[in-house]
Parts: sequence; structure tokens; C-alpha cells
Amino acid sequence: MINENYLIECKLDPEEPHLQEPGSTPLLTSTVDVPPKGDTRDPRGINQHLKLEFSDILAEPSSFRSFDRVWTWSDIVFESSRLWCYRIISLLCAVPVSLFSGFLFACLGCLHIWCVMPCIQLCTMAMPPIHTLWASILDVVIAPLFTSLGRCCSAIYLTVTQK
Repeated sequence: MINENYLIECKLDPEEPHLQEPGSTPLLTSTVDVPPKGDTRDPRGINQHLKLEFSDILAEPSSFRSFDRVWTWSDIVFESSRLWCYRIISLLCAVPVSLFSGFLFACLGCLHIWCVMPCIQLCTMAMPPIHTLWASILDVVIAPLFTSLGRCCSAIYLTVTQK
């Protein structure tokens, strides 16, 4: 790719009168609606790993050099094909995936609101008596049983000898 030291930003406004020939119409007219810079489609940055450029995929070491025009056109073809393939695929897939995702999240929201949360609230209300019952069972049955077993087994001694 071209080193950034050699790149110079030139701001040309085709509407400026000194750039136009007398009696001519503007050469460049914008027919593409460019989204404003404030239009952030990934405000939380969850797709940072997808910000790839040509130099991230293809790179020539200094010992191997193709023609400059080949390298430039490869860059242009790569970026254009990536952009237009994404646009076509998103045109075909965005609406069905959005519809499916909306349906899925609506079902999950409905289940969470009408099934999961009532069950959790029911368990939360029922837990104090169950906790008291379980603590009583542990104190009355399990604790004395294992205390007795521990005292019975504490008299057992093992000696290991090698022959």
C-alpha cells in the first residue's frame, strides 16, 4: 500500500467557482445518499473485530513487489467486492433475520414475564418455610447420625506395613 507520508489530503469542492470552467455545469454531482457521520450503527462496538481493511488481509513484503497498478486495483476490487457482497447479502438476509430475531425475542420476553418470573417469585415466597424444615431435618436427623458415625469410626486406627 502507499505509505501515509506520501498521502496528502486535498479538499476540493466542485462547487467553487475557480474550479469550474466558465459556462459549465458542475462535474461531480452526488446521487448517492451518504449516511451522516453521527449515524453510528454499532454504538457499543460489539463488532470491532470485523473492521478489516485490505492491508489486514493482503500484504507484500519488500522483497516481493507486484506492479503498482495491480496492487492499487487489487485494493479497489477487494474493498468494492467486500462492500457490495455485504450489501447484497444483507439485503437478502436482513429482513428475514430481523423478523426471526424479533419473533424469538418476543417469545423469550413473554416466557420470562409470564412463566419464569412467577415461578421465581413462587419459589422465593415458599423458601423460608422450606429452609426452616430443611434446617430442622439437618439438626434432628443428619447431624446426630454423622456425629455418632464419626465417634464410632474415630476409634479405628490403621497401620500400614511394608513386607
